Amino acid sequence: MPIQPSPQPDVHSQAFELGIYSFVELTPDPVTGASVSPAQRMRNLLETIELADQVGLDVFGIGEHHRPDFVSSSPATILAAAAARTKRIRLTSAVTVLSSDDPVRVFQDFATLDLLSNGRAEIMAGRGSFIESFPLFGYDLKDYSDLFTEKLDLLLRLRASERVTWSGVHRPPLRDLGVYPRPVQEPLPIWIAVGGTPESIARAGRLGLPVALAIIGGMPEQFVPLVEHYREAGRRAGHAQLSLSINSHGFLADSSQQAADDYFPSYALMMNKIGRERGWGAITRQQFEASRRLRGADFVGTPEEISAKILFQHELFGHQRLLLQLGVGTIAHPKMMRAIELLGTRVAPVVREEIQRRIAAKATPATSPS
Repeated sequence: MPIQPSPQPDVHSQAFELGIYSFVELTPDPVTGASVSPAQRMRNLLETIELADQVGLDVFGIGEHHRPDFVSSSPATILAAAAARTKRIRLTSAVTVLSSDDPVRVFQDFATLDLLSNGRAEIMAGRGSFIESFPLFGYDLKDYSDLFTEKLDLLLRLRASERVTWSGVHRPPLRDLGVYPRPVQEPLPIWIAVGGTPESIARAGRLGLPVALAIIGGMPEQFVPLVEHYREAGRRAGHAQLSLSINSHGFLADSSQQAADDYFPSYALMMNKIGRERGWGAITRQQFEASRRLRGADFVGTPEEISAKILFQHELFGHQRLLLQLGVGTIAHPKMMRAIELLGTRVAPVVREEIQRRIAAKATPATSPS
């Protein structure tokens, strides 16, 4: 039978968490056409992670991709470099494509990262939005769903016990074998990344696992039933508290117009390229402008606009974390650094304070007038 996971850390009593994730794009600047080398892109990335730590952001994630326009095929390696240059920020994959990876190596890599960072590592496991890793590592796409289910079961067993006996269909069995090193955190946090699939989010709820829900299009209200489905599945399985992250696209600048003008060219270039591969229509500026309004999916604007949007969505979802892919495609490095500074110094304090105020107000019984 599938193992029941050990309890996750309770983040409900903690402050609202705000962070960033990156796919480490290696695409030309849409305005100048200039490209940086992979080595320079890595240097820029580490500077952004350092700054995110310095300005008080809570989480930095690296997504796994196996394409020529990204340099993030090994998130744990990048995060290990970041661990040596940061002090407080949590370091997570965003996501680990678990279906095409070996859970033993995933656990070992992130347990090692946890040791290097003194307990700041997390795994965000998902099926991935691209399929290049499946033929690369010898897997058949027809097993797409079964691979994830089986490998998640093994990953949870590895987390729960130092020695493991396990057998499955897509990997050789383990017979009372020890898996090392063990992490600082017990348990090592494992989040499940989902899009809009009710089956996937319900499974996470039944297992009591925190969910990172991607909202990169449409209206946030459309996702409320999915979140309720997750929490109901958790309640039925006996999990009273579940943690939710909303993962979305975004960018900040000192003026709303500047944020939109800096963000849209690279966003359109990247999304239209993916769209051509998948048969989507091209993104128009009009559609983009609609998406960055209060009830749209994209967090693009001034610190005040972003704060208002976070608080609006928090009323909908009651989530514990927001991660923004800060820039889609290539945005000039100084502008990216400014966006991180604004997010950490002008958005995070406002949002945390207001959410804590709201939580305290709901927890305080109303008193009737004497």
